[in-house]
Amino acid sequence: MSLRLGDTAPDFEQDSSEGKIHFYDWLGDSWGVLFSHPADFTPVCTTELGLTAKLKNEFAKRNVKAIALSVDPVDSHKEWIKDINETQGCAVNFPIIADHDRKVSDLYDMIHPNANDTLTVRSLFVIDPNKKVRLIITYPASTGRNFNEVLRVIDSLQMTDEHKVATPGNWEAGGDVVIVPSLQDEDEIRERFPQGHKVVKSYLRMTPDPRSNWSGE
Repeated sequence: MSLRLGDTAPDFEQDSSEGKIHFYDWLGDSWGVLFSHPADFTPVCTTELGLTAKLKNEFAKRNVKAIALSVDPVDSHKEWIKDINETQGCAVNFPIIADHDRKVSDLYDMIHPNANDTLTVRSLFVIDPNKKVRLIITYPASTGRNFNEVLRVIDSLQMTDEHKVATPGNWEAGGDVVIVPSLQDEDEIRERFPQGHKVVKSYLRMTPDPRSNWSGE
């Protein structure tokens, strides 16, 4: 059965480029981004892993750990990392799971027979500190992922967990947000949103980003 939003992310123990990974222990109380690649030494994946390494500080600001996965073995990962560092001008600073027996791929439904019955598709999962799956994105093998979008969604998830708001289409940190329809008490609204709000429709009420001094921290 495939994972859905709100499901508990499966725990696992598997080899990686940084040694044995016990996923829950490795994740701790952080958010996690788990993303898979069809194979080592593939061009699109090489650019993605380089980009992820360069975004380490952005992930750290949000208490996020990144971990990649490919079905190739550890020795292959380590050789590939040399290429990534050389071609992308970075130093890979996160583990790459060596899912040689497809254990993790099966747990997370990363192998789609209609695409390829042995290689993982380009899947990405955002997992919160409670080990719940909060975002699932699957790209075709030919299309590189937009990691700025991943960061944007994490910003939204973390803010909406803290405040009774939702984020509108194309929202970015610092932009106006939507007060959730379930919040109807006017006194609570004034208390929660001292910067005020605008009633566009009874069901559409906008307010400034409650983290008005937002800096990604």
